Amino acid sequence: MAGVDILGQLPQLEALCERLYNSQDPLERGQAEQMLRVFGQSTEYVSHCKAILDNSTSAYAQLLASASLIRVVTEHTLSVPVKLEMRNYFLAYLDSRGPGLEPFVVTSLVQLLCRTTKLCWFEDDHFSHTVDDAKRLLDKGSQGGSTGHYLLGLRVLNMLVAEFNQPTPGRTMTQHRKLAVAFRDHSLFSVLNLALVALRQLQASASADMKLREQAVQLALGCLSFDFVGTCLDESAEDLGTIQVPSTWRPVVEDGATLQLFLDFYATTKPPLSSMALECLVRLASVRRSLFTGEAERSAFLARLVTGTRDVLRSNQGLAEHANYHEFCRLLGRLKTNYQLSELVSVEAYHEWIRLVAAFTVHSLESWAWAAASVYYLLGLWSRLVSSLPYLKGEAPSLLETHVPKITRAYLTSRLESVRLVLAAGGGDDPLDNEEQLADQMDSLPFLARFQYEATAEYLAGLFDPLAVLYKEAGSREASSGAELAVLEGQLTWLVHVIGAVVRGRQSSSAAESQEALDGDLAARVFRLLQAADTGSHQRRYGERSRQRLDLAVLAFFQSFRRVYVGEQTMHSSKVYTRLNERLGLNDHLLVLNVMLSKIATNLKVYGACDDVITATLTLFQDLASGYMSGKLLLKLDAVAFILGHHTAEHFAFLRDPANSRARTAFYATLARLLFMEDTPARFKAFVAPLQQVLVGLATASSGATNAAALRAAVPRETVVGLLRDIRGIASATNSRRTYGLLFDWMYPAHMPTVLCCLEAWADCPEVTTAALKFVAEFVLNKTQRLTFDASSPNGILLFREVSKVLVTYGTRVLAAPPSGDPYGQRYKGIWCSLMVLTRALGGNYVNFGVFELYGDPALKDALDIALKMALSIPLADIMAYRKVARAYFALLDVLCHNHAQVVARCDTATFAFLVRSLDAGLKSLEVNISSQCAAAVDNLAGFYFKGCAAEEAPSPAAQVMAEHLRQAPELLPTLLTTLFEIVLFEDCSNQWSLSRPMLSLILVNEQIYGELRRRIIATQAAERQAHLAACLDKLMADVQRTLEPKNRDKFTQNLTVVRHEFRSKV
Repeated sequence: MAGVDILGQLPQLEALCERLYNSQDPLERGQAEQMLRVFGQSTEYVSHCKAILDNSTSAYAQLLASASLIRVVTEHTLSVPVKLEMRNYFLAYLDSRGPGLEPFVVTSLVQLLCRTTKLCWFEDDHFSHTVDDAKRLLDKGSQGGSTGHYLLGLRVLNMLVAEFNQPTPGRTMTQHRKLAVAFRDHSLFSVLNLALVALRQLQASASADMKLREQAVQLALGCLSFDFVGTCLDESAEDLGTIQVPSTWRPVVEDGATLQLFLDFYATTKPPLSSMALECLVRLASVRRSLFTGEAERSAFLARLVTGTRDVLRSNQGLAEHANYHEFCRLLGRLKTNYQLSELVSVEAYHEWIRLVAAFTVHSLESWAWAAASVYYLLGLWSRLVSSLPYLKGEAPSLLETHVPKITRAYLTSRLESVRLVLAAGGGDDPLDNEEQLADQMDSLPFLARFQYEATAEYLAGLFDPLAVLYKEAGSREASSGAELAVLEGQLTWLVHVIGAVVRGRQSSSAAESQEALDGDLAARVFRLLQAADTGSHQRRYGERSRQRLDLAVLAFFQSFRRVYVGEQTMHSSKVYTRLNERLGLNDHLLVLNVMLSKIATNLKVYGACDDVITATLTLFQDLASGYMSGKLLLKLDAVAFILGHHTAEHFAFLRDPANSRARTAFYATLARLLFMEDTPARFKAFVAPLQQVLVGLATASSGATNAAALRAAVPRETVVGLLRDIRGIASATNSRRTYGLLFDWMYPAHMPTVLCCLEAWADCPEVTTAALKFVAEFVLNKTQRLTFDASSPNGILLFREVSKVLVTYGTRVLAAPPSGDPYGQRYKGIWCSLMVLTRALGGNYVNFGVFELYGDPALKDALDIALKMALSIPLADIMAYRKVARAYFALLDVLCHNHAQVVARCDTATFAFLVRSLDAGLKSLEVNISSQCAAAVDNLAGFYFKGCAAEEAPSPAAQVMAEHLRQAPELLPTLLTTLFEIVLFEDCSNQWSLSRPMLSLILVNEQIYGELRRRIIATQAAERQAHLAACLDKLMADVQRTLEPKNRDKFTQNLTVVRHEFRSKV
């Protein structure tokens, strides 16, 4: 299509663009997109897009042209003169027409200019002058009075910083970091200075446009937020580390006018401008210590920060705005993160500052609903101040002993008050339901509470005791007010959470031993509360959310108490147990564990449909059972004996609810772990008796596991899913040959046909097939060498036969199933589970696979055939898109190429080519395990081919077949080698050793074309680097022989490491 054609068809094209961006009809929009997509698919259409920009007045046509050009520039190769011409055109276009364009068109054009600049930064010096071009726009705006040009200059600079600060699609992280570092060193400081000049000019002008102010402060923030050293600083992890600004920025940071500029800007603007100014201050407060010339400059900087924040607190300027409030809390938090308490105390304004911050914190705690997300930073500030107190030297007082107790009390009283207010408001957003905020607060609170622990413990007890008395009395009455009980439960929930956090704080407390008695006093109150909570009318409140929160708090307290006072590290003579014995008669670990187990059993009985309580209960149970000492102690308890003997739905209601089917696996894994701590086959038989009844019932319903249709008609699906999850849990707990033997002898041969029949009956039901396949995957996994059979035992072969039946049964049905709207849920999940089953069985080292072919048993061939068919039924793009599918697929290829390379070699050419191309895609994966597995698979496959062809006699039959594949698709192995060279030489890879191993095998099987490949790899580099790369590659094969012996491989890997280091050291 020629340019003149574009002009002739411009009205139709503008109409299509209008439809693309404005139509409410998805079909119409899709048709328009299909017709217009061509403009971004080829470099041929660059001139067409230019013609549209020059001649169309439609904003949507202009947007199409710029968006298409962004795609062309990003995804296609253009010559440097063409890109330079494009850059100059974009600048001229923005200069001449930019102020009159729609904002969204300007944004797209500015991004196009900045993307072109970034990708061509190293190709021509003109591209690195884009900052100067933007400055000319600013000058034109300020001197000529054109607000539009000034705004345009700021937008270009903003987009330039953003482009260089984020990875570009289709480029490696190494390429991105090189560009980001080059921009940082060459231009970023200039951009920051332009931002500061713009802010000063705009601040001095009362009539300055708000858009200009916003762009200016956003630009300053973008510069200060730049990823200077490739750490990808996460906003949510703001407390981590400091900001590594370059040393050249020192004069600006040390200049008091810089901080004052942002403080003044904050004082004269409203959000979002004022909050961005505060965020700039947060960034400045986080700069690295070594940036400053000396301690005097750093102290002066801190003094300005303290004075500035003090003045804001004095006047309360802007803090009624939520965005300002939040950023100001972050700023206060950063002061202690980046500075020592001794430095803060030395500041002249410290006394007034700490008083105002304390009052501000108390006010924030009292305004809990409004400042919920901001309290985290304030509590973090005070916890760090308290933690630093033991290291404070000198005479200057910290005044913490005056303010910290007030803050602790304000926190406690405000949380208790919040319960009544939330319920009065109809139970909306309850802070107790925000797990993340609650956990953050409970991490900081122990430092404050244990600062003057005796007074805090007394205050806590004074709050707790009256509530506990009222709660106990309410349980003895039949007609207690539900609303009042909900308030009591909510307030006790807060106090139990706090006591748990304070007890956990003993781990990091320096005066821990002297405070153990106080821990015991507080813990005794929670244990006493338990006695009342599960008695009387309280037993009818398990369905109430307030009661469930209380039990979650109790479980959190148990976890804290367990970590500190139960287990291998704790002394029985701890003062905690002395106090618990005085108050409740709990004088050692065993009695405390009995209380915990009783609560666990109660929760599992009464909470049938409350997922979070069940999950927390089972997590506690699992943690108690996994410790060696605590696990042994549990076995002595009657409560555990009861659970091991009565683990059915009649006793534990949660087993009835299908929503808890995942929890069943954890429940049975924990029970089995406890069971297997003692060598008692008779106890195992008694333990599995209830499951045996279910299995026998299923076998009976299916006429001895022969009639799948009858089984499906007679048995509820939930029964089968529950059973399979139960036995999977037991299987996961068998970690030795002895315990696995008990399970194997129970399941095989008696019950494996029943499992297979269930899979056949519900082959179209992912809930059943996933449960069945995951059980089989666990059953065949040879972890800790548990699958070790006697030398004369056929069990390994028999087990693999069952695996083959399972795979064939599932595979034939899933491959025959029609396409689904949910491919992952209906097909891919079952397929990756099947591939995982086969991978574990092939790699378990308990089957001699040669036996199958020797005796004509088709089990191995059938399993491999159906697995490959299932794998090939998934498009490669989907394999790479779904992480679990990719992991299972590449793990299978790794095992196949290692142990069964002849199977891969004997596939038809199309299948072989698909497998090899998928290995190439896997090598490029960002997941290290996948790329390492692919490298091992390529090494084994190339090594198999090399050895098969290198024999003195004729090549092996499998090698001949593979040679035919490579004759029909000669690019397969060279492409793999090229990919490996590009990754190892040009990218940062943490698994360099793994990726280097297949390279020698590939070079040896591609000897004839290795020279051409080498030339191609060198040609991909810039002209000035080609000679250097060629010189480095000359050393690659030095002293390397034409063998794959280990010593020769190691020599090649050493050479490659030297080549990589030499090449990258000069790039």
